[in-house]
Amino acid sequence: MQLGPYQLRNNVFVAPMAGVTDRPFRQLCKELGAGYAVSEMAASNPRVWASEKSTRRVNHEGEMEPKAVQIAGADPALLAEAARFNVGRGAQIIDINMGCPVKKVCNNWCGSALLQDEKLVATILATVVAAVDVPVTLKFRTGWDRQNKNALTIARIAEQSGIAMLTLHGRTRADGYSGMAEYDTIAAVKAAVAIPVVANGDIDTPHKARYVFQQTGADAIMIGRAAQGRPWIFREIDHFLQTGTLLPAPMIDEVRVLMAQHLRAHYAFYGDYLGVRTARKHIGWYVQDLPDGELFRRQMNLLEDCAEQLAAVDHFFESQHERGERLQYVPAGQKLAA
Repeated sequence: MQLGPYQLRNNVFVAPMAGVTDRPFRQLCKELGAGYAVSEMAASNPRVWASEKSTRRVNHEGEMEPKAVQIAGADPALLAEAARFNVGRGAQIIDINMGCPVKKVCNNWCGSALLQDEKLVATILATVVAAVDVPVTLKFRTGWDRQNKNALTIARIAEQSGIAMLTLHGRTRADGYSGMAEYDTIAAVKAAVAIPVVANGDIDTPHKARYVFQQTGADAIMIGRAAQGRPWIFREIDHFLQTGTLLPAPMIDEVRVLMAQHLRAHYAFYGDYLGVRTARKHIGWYVQDLPDGELFRRQMNLLEDCAEQLAAVDHFFESQHERGERLQYVPAGQKLAA
């Protein structure tokens, strides 16, 4: 798939998720088959750019290209400045967030709250596109609520503004992550514009991925929560789309190596104190569907030393050999994921 000057290796993407898609996780997903990944949401307010949290969010050192940064805000001038700032720091693609449903974001008239003001949307998109010489993309929802769905209008505004690609989460802001994704709306947007459209929402298995492509005609799909604790889902889906056959569950020894790789990169990225604490959620996702996973998660959450945490994870996966050479997990399709 082509995005601006970049030839993406496939059309199975990682969704930007606050507190999840940091550089170590994005890199791991790319290594395991994701064709594209976008950073966590970065604020457009220049007063926070120098903060440690903001600096980490837009850190792409050593990451596989293209490097994409998502920005959020409501002021066109500040968003344009944020786009220029991040391009100056190495961003090769800028993504604008108009899809986040979180109250603290929407209360500041950011994220999906912007969908209520189509004139402001048009101004923001045109201003940011004009501010940088890299592709600018848009992630949005189908509308503010079921009575105010305007995805088609927003999509046409985006195309006229010079947006290079659209990613549509098939829910309104009011839906949050409940209910079923509106694949018919994504299909309508795809039919209405000539730029690439990415389908997002409830894609959690290879079969579901194929179904969404068939139902929407989208150019790509984006996977969020289903990748938490299962970063190999990208190669599973890509393999199925290419061959029609399913890959077996990962080998336990491979996952032991992947976990060690992920955790060491995570500790190096955040430092020991923050690293051991922020790693807990990732470890919990990895083990939640495995035998004795919940018991291990509770015990692991008491550890406050990186070396101890790493050793505990390694021991847990070694214990999984008692059940065979491959992971014995509950299929992700039995859980709702976005």
